[in-house]
Amino acid sequence: MLNKAVLMSVLAGALVLSGGFALAADQERTQRQEQKNERIFGSQLMTSQERIEHRSRMRAAKTAEEREQIRREHHERMKERAKERGVTLPDEPPARGGGQGQGGGRPR
Repeated sequence: MLNKAVLMSVLAGALVLSGGFALAADQERTQRQEQKNERIFGSQLMTSQERIEHRSRMRAAKTAEEREQIRREHHERMKERAKERGVTLPDEPPARGGGQGQGGGRPR
């Protein structure tokens, strides 16, 4: 009888701990997504679906010139949208970082 009570206590504790780990993982995932959104110029003016579509277009671009054209067009659309909503955005697209994010590592 005592063994059963101890076993149930251990199982309950394990469930509580695993729930805490799951919550921490969800929070970390949300923070990563928010950081990704910040990388898209005007993301605060976009829907989730628009951000997904923008990323897909950028990934599908074959050349650096094509990606730059997509960025310029996106920047103009976001400036227009910001003006409509009374929000201020910079006139020029932000400088591209030289960091080593996804795909920015050594040549293969």
